[in-house]
Amino acid sequence: MKALLHALVALPLALVGMLLVVVGLLVGGVFSVTALGPWVIAATVRGAGGLASVQRALAGALLGVEVEAVPPLPPVGGPFEWRRAVLADRRAWRTVGWVCLAPVLAVPGLVVAFNCYAYGLLFLLHPVLRHVNYTTVRTPDGRERRISLSLFGVQLDAWPWWLAVVAAGALLLTVAPRLVRLALRPYEKVLRSLLGPGAADRRIHALEETRARAVEDAAATLRRIERDLHDGTQARLVGLAMHLTMIRELVAGGAPSDQVLAVVETAQGNAKQAVVDLRGLVKGIHPPALDQGLDVALATLAADSPLRVEVRAGIGERPSPAVESIAYFCAAELLANAAKHSGADLVEVEVVGGGGVLSLVVRDDGSGGAVVGAGSGLTGLRGRVGAVDGMLECESPVGGPTVVRVVLPYR
Repeated sequence: MKALLHALVALPLALVGMLLVVVGLLVGGVFSVTALGPWVIAATVRGAGGLASVQRALAGALLGVEVEAVPPLPPVGGPFEWRRAVLADRRAWRTVGWVCLAPVLAVPGLVVAFNCYAYGLLFLLHPVLRHVNYTTVRTPDGRERRISLSLFGVQLDAWPWWLAVVAAGALLLTVAPRLVRLALRPYEKVLRSLLGPGAADRRIHALEETRARAVEDAAATLRRIERDLHDGTQARLVGLAMHLTMIRELVAGGAPSDQVLAVVETAQGNAKQAVVDLRGLVKGIHPPALDQGLDVALATLAADSPLRVEVRAGIGERPSPAVESIAYFCAAELLANAAKHSGADLVEVEVVGGGGVLSLVVRDDGSGGAVVGAGSGLTGLRGRVGAVDGMLECESPVGGPTVVRVVLPYR
């Protein structure tokens, strides 16, 4: 019934919108030799955007057609800048084109809806209507006969013909919603094409989101480095300085050698731990194993994993360092997720390069159920991969296995 309601409402609304827009553009064109003309055209274009928004909302409510709204114009300084921005906005002129095309695209839906429901009801009610609406004809033998419905010369008033008419009416009413939706398919496609964001708008939006994620990731990395330095390495070095001060005081005071040696051992332990902390911190920024290639780095990563990990690599030409780093950290995060959440016994890591694309596949035999955006760390990986126009796919049915595929450009 929603499709029928849309077919009944869309055409009158589209006709009114087209009439207003065409009249506005004609008036603006007539007055274009004066200062009033551009203002009328700009106001008409903005009005077309409002009408298009109503039609978009109507299609979403009645047809379930979700069309992403085009971002509004950025704020401008004054009325003349606003007029210039409106007249130069290609997206606004696309809405004008839609408003002018909408009546033509809405006609098939209304025609199909009217014929399907009208004839469906007439056929379904034929046993009753044949006694009300009929035509009297005279047969060759001089008798009069009532005929209410005939098809190709076949009279459909007698049993079992009228039963077939009723069945046809029921079938027509049953398939009417689908037929109406098929008739409105061009309407929906053009609606998405003209009122939704274009390829350039989608690309800009994706780049803006990627840039925002990259900035947030960089800020989070700096905060992590600062925290690790403050809470780990700095504390160790402060402790080392304090123990060196104690050693100097003990030596100056003539303390026993065993007491001095105990403090020296403590200071030595702090120094070793500070070196370990620094190595871990540097590894989190850029793993030293990557200097020897991604395959070596992944083998080192697999050796440190508590799970049994099999690595297969066929990279050939080395990708750029940034891509290698992203692939490494993706593999590290996926191995950590497998160890923490999946209950897997075996993890297979396969990295293949060729054709300007680096493909990383991590497969485990765990319990599955991993979902991007459910706190599994996959959301962060998708943002990291998206920063270089990469792609991340996750297939993880309940019961396993979990397969995560990361595709990255070589450069």
